[in-house]
Amino acid sequence: MNFLAVVFGLFLMSCNSTVVHDQSVSSPDGKVKMEFDVNGSGRPFYRVFYNDKTVIDTSYVGFEFKNGKAFKDNFKIVATTLTDHDETWQMPWGEQLEVQNRYNALKISLEEEVAPNRKWDIIFKTYDDGIGFRYAFPEQEGIKELVITDENTQFNLTGNHKVWWIPGDWDIYEHLYNETLFTDIDALGLSGHENLNATYIPENAVNTPVTMKTDDGLYLSFHEADLTDYSGMTLKVHKEDLLMTSELVGSDILKAKAKITLPFETPWRTIQIAEKAGDLIESKLILNLNEPNAIGDVSYFTPMKYVGIWWEMHIGKSTWDLEGSQDMNTFTTGKRGSSRHGATTENAKKYIDFASENGIKGLLVEGWNTGWDKWINTEDREGVFDFMTPYADYDFDAVMAYAKEKGVEVIMHHETSAAPRTYEKQMDVAYDFMKDNGINSVKTGYVGKIIPKGEYHHGQWMVNHYHKVLEEAAKKEIAINAHEPIKATGKRRTYPNAISREGLRGQEFNAWATDGGNPPSHLPTVAFTRMLAGPIDFTPGVFNIKFDDYKKENQVNTTLAQQLALYVVIYSPIQMACDLPEHYMQDGKVHPAFQFITDVGVDWSQTKVLNGEVGDYVTIARKERNTDNWFLGSITDENARTLDVAFDFLDDGKNYTATIYKDAEDAHWNTNPTAITIDTITVTKDSKLTLQLAEGGGTAISIVPQE
Repeated sequence: MNFLAVVFGLFLMSCNSTVVHDQSVSSPDGKVKMEFDVNGSGRPFYRVFYNDKTVIDTSYVGFEFKNGKAFKDNFKIVATTLTDHDETWQMPWGEQLEVQNRYNALKISLEEEVAPNRKWDIIFKTYDDGIGFRYAFPEQEGIKELVITDENTQFNLTGNHKVWWIPGDWDIYEHLYNETLFTDIDALGLSGHENLNATYIPENAVNTPVTMKTDDGLYLSFHEADLTDYSGMTLKVHKEDLLMTSELVGSDILKAKAKITLPFETPWRTIQIAEKAGDLIESKLILNLNEPNAIGDVSYFTPMKYVGIWWEMHIGKSTWDLEGSQDMNTFTTGKRGSSRHGATTENAKKYIDFASENGIKGLLVEGWNTGWDKWINTEDREGVFDFMTPYADYDFDAVMAYAKEKGVEVIMHHETSAAPRTYEKQMDVAYDFMKDNGINSVKTGYVGKIIPKGEYHHGQWMVNHYHKVLEEAAKKEIAINAHEPIKATGKRRTYPNAISREGLRGQEFNAWATDGGNPPSHLPTVAFTRMLAGPIDFTPGVFNIKFDDYKKENQVNTTLAQQLALYVVIYSPIQMACDLPEHYMQDGKVHPAFQFITDVGVDWSQTKVLNGEVGDYVTIARKERNTDNWFLGSITDENARTLDVAFDFLDDGKNYTATIYKDAEDAHWNTNPTAITIDTITVTKDSKLTLQLAEGGGTAISIVPQE
């Protein structure tokens, strides 16, 4: 009996250490560690370590409520629970086929030591590539809902890190990235940008993902995962304290940040940690923090490349509306002129022919439906579009029949004019119309300030709208490519009909922005910032880089070779060849460089980041699903670079034909952007190659096994 008593006592001690006293958790490889505690006044805080060195110092957490006392002090830890998890799941489409989801987790249960003794939990997950944590509000007596006026999650930095950031705008993400020290962040100085249709920057805050590099060479990226029924998070900057605090997007109508019904779990707050910049890109932490696929089979969506009636409106060749008032050269409204309507039956057939003849699967047509002369810069935009009534010069049925005959899939376009209530009323009929016509995907748009006034693109009200669109579209087996969206937070794992989105300063800014467009450093920055959140519909493939026939004052600030490399570097399961068909012609034939766009994959089984530095350059190789073909893309900023790459990602014992599309010796993003050289060599797993990238240039390589 004495022996059994000792054993039972040891068992109880073991349980207590697991359930009550453990307040730290490490990643499976032991490099990442999180510690949690409450201070002398009962205020909860956490710390994060990497290789035993502090990455995030003492950081307090809490909430303020409109209908109750703040969660701040007087909390005690009543229980802790440690768990671990290791699974491998498959992406229906994506950057790779299989994803390992391996972590150790710690759940902290807190309770107030004073009345009304409210309870909440904090769940931490530690991965080899970072941490995620979220707050859980369990059911409890006397509390049915909470109206949150502030979430006070701190991120206490350990130094004045270098930061790549955009302002914490409540309406758009379409800002250029800034590279500064943390103490030099000035988001408020970027308010009132003339090229932005809707913008609101109320605090010196940054949007996420925000990427940093420490003096020790460690890379950090702060973001969120599984943003559901909650407001998007910006990070308020406290320069003097080297501190960031969560600043949720608010609502002038709610006069708060979010309203939640218990039980409730917030989005995950994430910190990705990497020794190499490229490891941030390869990380799947954001996806892993989302729930598994909730909608089942999505084979109705096929990853593809597409062309479209879109770019010609941005460069001023055509207009969206039949009346001629939506001219990007002047961007005036209400002015009636000679029509240069882009979405005509004849023009659509021209794009279909080009797509069919050059291995392009999809066609997007913007401006096909009535209402484009009425919607922009007006307060009353409700009910402007119905998504089923074509302009008189666009024979919808004839275009659909021609596309089917040529084997080209049409992508629908729904510009909501930032009137989501109208769109929600129309979705059911509009989606049925799509399915009746064999259309399986739609590009949605939300240009302008949200109606009703007082709501913002990134607030809880709109987060719920974007989520509803995904749910309703999934019921109809429709895939969504959202523009002017809420940020990507990995929900594509749960809703894989969320195929892509904009959510950054895109290619179109090169066509009409008055500030010189996107500088050469833009995309080498985007790869390590915005792209960490998820797929980007960036619309690469401009061949007529200067477009002098239409806008002599604008151009694309890359070489032609970089435009090709973007199909590999900037990930999306849909990739546009955005230029006009005539711009892909040379001497009466399709430009030889277009062959790379024809060949390049859009759906991948493996992704390898070969090198890179944030804002400077990056080289990525991806293996196409269902083939043994690899594709490589390398891009640089305004500086010419010599980069060595090894082909050790290839299979043993195989020879491959590598077709190399590279900057010519005299290529330059401004003075000679279209100078390109195409070479063919044989490579193996043991091969090495030196890439010579021009200023603003790139290299694209297709790597195909030899028979």
